[in-house]
Amino acid sequence: MIIRVRRVAAACALGAALSACGAPTAPHATRPAPSAPTAAPSRPPTLAPGPAGLTPVFKNGPRVDGKTVALTFDADMTADQGPRAAAGEHFDNPQLIATLRTLKVPATVFMTGRWADEYPAEARAIGRDPQFEIANHSYSHYAFTGDCYGLPTVSPDRMKADVERAYTAFKKAGVPNAMPYFRFPGGCYDRQALKTLSAVGVTAVQWDVVSGDAFATDSDAVAQQVLAGVKPGSVVVMHCTRSAAPATERAVRMIVPELRKKGYRFVKVSELIGATDRHH
Repeated sequence: MIIRVRRVAAACALGAALSACGAPTAPHATRPAPSAPTAAPSRPPTLAPGPAGLTPVFKNGPRVDGKTVALTFDADMTADQGPRAAAGEHFDNPQLIATLRTLKVPATVFMTGRWADEYPAEARAIGRDPQFEIANHSYSHYAFTGDCYGLPTVSPDRMKADVERAYTAFKKAGVPNAMPYFRFPGGCYDRQALKTLSAVGVTAVQWDVVSGDAFATDSDAVAQQVLAGVKPGSVVVMHCTRSAAPATERAVRMIVPELRKKGYRFVKVSELIGATDRHH
């Protein structure tokens, strides 16, 4: 079922009007033209709540709005992986971010709060770069359902707090405007999880193209899987972790020029959601 999208405009209180100040000895002095009011900033587009007010789920954009595709990257780090990072395991991938910048590819990074705590300078740099947008991937990267790829689970009474804790971690790292989008760890969710998160006001973002880059070492295979699956409006899920997805950066260097040859334009998830608003 296609879910209607709404745009939520942020409230903006206008300050007092500018007053013209004329010198008493020059009553006919020309007054400066009044400044045009500043447009109220608006929040990113989000999907309207689903049936019974459940958190809405977005999987792909319109198929008829030109050849657009969103590359998304999960910056995963679970709450209990601190000792592994301290021992030298790399959960970040600065070369991947550098490659995206070089290729001028906009992207959405779904980041865990624990990742932002571990790599605050990188989180801040990504979050302040207009080429990227940071969205929420939970704090702990614990699953929101049982039996989700062996991930530990977060209890229903802690789900909302886990998501909110991630936003707090982003702010602490210096990320100015994290997006109101959430990706479930492992992509696993059920009705209970959607109901629990409805109070947070996020749109859950899934995907329609699995890159297969998790734990992959063959960048050619990853690239071919993405190229074979992409359609107009696709959301591709990839990863931004060197230890768990070592082939991703090389795959991106193959994927991007090939999709551009086919006429595709790379966009962030927010643009795809906004395009859905225009069509519905």
